[in-house]
Amino acid sequence: MEAARLYWLAFGSKLGRVLGPTAKALRFVDLAMTPTHAFSALDAQGRLIGIAGYRTAKASFVGGDRHDLLAIYGPFGAMWRMGCLSVLSRDTERRAMIADGISVRPEARGQGVGAALINALCGEAQRRGYDQLRLDVVGENLRAKSLYQRMGFEVVNRHDSLMTAALFDFRSSFVMVRPVMCQ
Repeated sequence: MEAARLYWLAFGSKLGRVLGPTAKALRFVDLAMTPTHAFSALDAQGRLIGIAGYRTAKASFVGGDRHDLLAIYGPFGAMWRMGCLSVLSRDTERRAMIADGISVRPEARGQGVGAALINALCGEAQRRGYDQLRLDVVGENLRAKSLYQRMGFEVVNRHDSLMTAALFDFRSSFVMVRPVMCQ
């Protein structure tokens, strides 16, 4: 559940309208997580301070399916949430492994945790035979975008959507890619 809380810390403000209330959202995220598709960072006391998931053609860090939604939200709640979540991209690519959520606790930011997690993702992408690591970042998240640019990511596309603005409280997102040769 700690990983779900950390994920929600980063993405709850965007997903809350659809997956809320928070208690149910945390249960859903915890149920939908695939731990084998994530890297974690721990502090000296062994507490989780960062997490980075990834998506391949076989699985994603936080995927979830109809059965997971039904288990948490019931038939009606699952139905409308599936429709809303379908607006978000769940695509995969042959050349790029996709980062599927990076979150660092506020007190650990600026200490290299995010960079270490990105390097772990690059290593995994390289191990799996991908040429690139791809991620999507919300247009308003300038701090994350700046980190990604420092880490060698380049913006290759921008998406603007009134639907994501209404459902998830963000209108634009950037698609960023970088070669998997880690720095």
